[in-house]
Amino acid sequence: MNGKTVWERFSPMITIVLIVWFSQLSAAQSSCESRCGQRSGDCSCQATCESLKECCADYRQFCLQISPHSGTLLGGAHFVILNTTFDPASKLVCRFNSEIDTQGYVDSGNRGHCVSPLLYESGWIPFEVSTDNGATFNRHGTWLAVHHSKVSAEFKITLHNATKWQYYGTPNTGGSLTMSWNASLLTAAAVNVELWGYRETGEAYSDSWNPELRFLYSLEKAVPNNGSFTFIPSCANGSFSDWEIGALRVSPSMKDEGARDVVALWTGVHALAWHLEEKFRNDSAAWAYDKCISWHETEQKLPEFLSEIADCPCTLAQSRADTGRFHTDYGCDIEKGSVCTYHPGSVHCVRAIQASPKYGAGQQCCYDHTGAQVLTADSIGGSTPDRGHDWGSPPYRKPPRVPGVSHWLYDVITFYYCCLWSDNCHYYFTHRPSSDCRTYRPPKVGVVFGDPHFITLDGSNYTFNGKGEYYLLNTTYKALTVQVRTEPVSLENGSLAKATRLSAVAMQESGSDVIEVRTTRLPDHLEVLRNQQVLSFSEQSWMDLKGVFLYSSVRGNVSVMFPSGAGVEVRGRGGLMTVSVLLPEEFLNHTSGLLGSMNNDPQDDFVFKNGSVLFRDSSPEDLFIFGADWAISNETSLFTYDTADLLNTYFYAEKHDPAFVPVYSVIENPDDPLYGEMSELCGQDPFCKFDTMTTKNLAMGNATKISFQSHMSLVKDLEPVLSCGWLAPPTKGKKEGTTYLAGSIVNFTCNKGYVLTGSAEQTCLSTGMWSGNTPQCVSENILGIVLGSVGGALTLITMVFVIYRHSNKRNPRESGLYTPEAYFQSWLNESSQTPFVMQPCSPKKDCGTP
Repeated sequence: MNGKTVWERFSPMITIVLIVWFSQLSAAQSSCESRCGQRSGDCSCQATCESLKECCADYRQFCLQISPHSGTLLGGAHFVILNTTFDPASKLVCRFNSEIDTQGYVDSGNRGHCVSPLLYESGWIPFEVSTDNGATFNRHGTWLAVHHSKVSAEFKITLHNATKWQYYGTPNTGGSLTMSWNASLLTAAAVNVELWGYRETGEAYSDSWNPELRFLYSLEKAVPNNGSFTFIPSCANGSFSDWEIGALRVSPSMKDEGARDVVALWTGVHALAWHLEEKFRNDSAAWAYDKCISWHETEQKLPEFLSEIADCPCTLAQSRADTGRFHTDYGCDIEKGSVCTYHPGSVHCVRAIQASPKYGAGQQCCYDHTGAQVLTADSIGGSTPDRGHDWGSPPYRKPPRVPGVSHWLYDVITFYYCCLWSDNCHYYFTHRPSSDCRTYRPPKVGVVFGDPHFITLDGSNYTFNGKGEYYLLNTTYKALTVQVRTEPVSLENGSLAKATRLSAVAMQESGSDVIEVRTTRLPDHLEVLRNQQVLSFSEQSWMDLKGVFLYSSVRGNVSVMFPSGAGVEVRGRGGLMTVSVLLPEEFLNHTSGLLGSMNNDPQDDFVFKNGSVLFRDSSPEDLFIFGADWAISNETSLFTYDTADLLNTYFYAEKHDPAFVPVYSVIENPDDPLYGEMSELCGQDPFCKFDTMTTKNLAMGNATKISFQSHMSLVKDLEPVLSCGWLAPPTKGKKEGTTYLAGSIVNFTCNKGYVLTGSAEQTCLSTGMWSGNTPQCVSENILGIVLGSVGGALTLITMVFVIYRHSNKRNPRESGLYTPEAYFQSWLNESSQTPFVMQPCSPKKDCGTP
């Protein structure tokens, strides 16, 4: 063996193997294949890697960006994978939610394409891409599935004269129907026009309860793809007419009829009046009445859900201000002309954002032009609760939580049965009555604005100009955390003021997605991040995320809504950020941080982390110490550090910068050149004055003034309002007045032939009770009989009294005072030997005589 040991003989081979293994390991750690969102080795696959210039070389090849990034949850939306190319021979498969596969393809420019599937849920859906026909899935991205009615009009089929479609077959409604679409979205020369129906099968509220969207039949095949289709509807054959809600789909004619998950365009879900059976067209009211009665009987067997939904706000102002719990109903929006098809007489409706906990039910609240709530007991246009929340509810996928379609099945088509196609609304409103506002409690609101000023949840105010990252709010209820970041204000001459402003806010509740909103270099432009990744609102203004909802219709406004009912409103104005936090009463005695202790006592708002309390009238210097105490740590930080400046200024530095000493107060000097304009602008507003003088900037002072005024307006809108509850009109009578808040007056009258008893007018008192007595309408004939009976009774009483007086004079008693009944009994006993005992009369008992 030449005297060599085993190690000496094999060590070169082992060394080579180890070198190759370490090289492969290093290469794997330098790749983003199946590692999106992770960091290891010398490069990153996290969302922040591009701005930090530390991405792995293949980051965009495996961590995918797409366009468009959203589409209808009904499926068929086509998107392109950006910033990477594919081998033309690749066989793409796109997998959604780790379980639903659709066929992708590579185009002539080597770009990859996917088609979204039917999902039965809304929100961000993870997807993976395979290039080897489904053998391995190593590329990752996210897709935003959207409620069918929230899809941009550009990407869906439009029904011309939608009302005609949904009343087709009722009296005086017939003829041809027309639909149109953007033909450029479908590359095919010819298309099929298909009808798909929706239903839910199985036992309600059981594991067997499942959604089903099914292809029914084609209206026409191989229609030229010119963007329009007109037809005269025929009645559906056989069991097809049992499908009463659904949607139309246009898809390439080279695909099989009813093929799932192919590129397609959809209408919104709607009532399929135009395809119903001949019986409906012969007598739509009778057909609808039978359906209404059948639904009524079914509804009686289902669990009652009304007791677990929240009461409505009392006024329109409250409903629009309580943005943590209520949001505009797109079907009745005052900002879009108050087109309230299902709620005539209303000008605006809101929906409860969160579904009820057990049954997934929804709440709706509608208001008239006076701002008063419209109730179904008074008007067909009243607000109605929903067995299925229109927007669906987590975890989605199962009835009645499927966005849009569950609501249509249980709450909308049934409204057609009972109210729109027949005149039997009383059945519908028996099961869907409006909720009044007697138990509604408005949230409390705290705010930070300007450079910056704080108004706590209990109403105390102070200024804290620290530089760093701090807890704006920390709660023991629902683990809600809101953090703010501040930065020095830049002056017009390029120097830094001795004052700060908000530059970012980050928040999370009970393990939800982390939401961060921050300022940008563009004036009043806010950037929103979800788990450190920038979100785009270019396609959708509403987003369903994990444990949180987002709404942003303009780039300077962002609304964040949590399941607890807490809301955070972020506004960009005049180069400043304003953050308002709205908390329902469940948060009482559970808050801490810069917005104070919410307990209805402003005297103890300034509580340090150790529990000690600072007096409300403390000096600005002491309040600065209080603010600094609420600095966060890197371990608790929710912020994103995706630039070198953010890392150096906030991550690697102290969370509260002790070297930054702000201006604690300003002196109003009439000799200051800015004094006159500042006085004219600010008036008596101390926040406006402070910010104008510290920044030497009137625009900034004006932005602070507007933010403060907006806050005070919000506080006013959220003031508690007392309700005495709904009042019924008397039977055979009427009432005038449908407002039931403190000070409201309701008047009552009776129909002809009836006379009012009780109160003709009732007022809602500050006690929450109605004044007067319950009004009743009594027939004039019955009243005559009653009055005659009263007269007879009075005559009898008079006779008894005369007898009593006569007896008293004839035989005065020595035993003391007697009641009239006792004298009457004495007289009877003296007149007869048979004892007589007085007994109450009843309809079934003869009261007799002695």
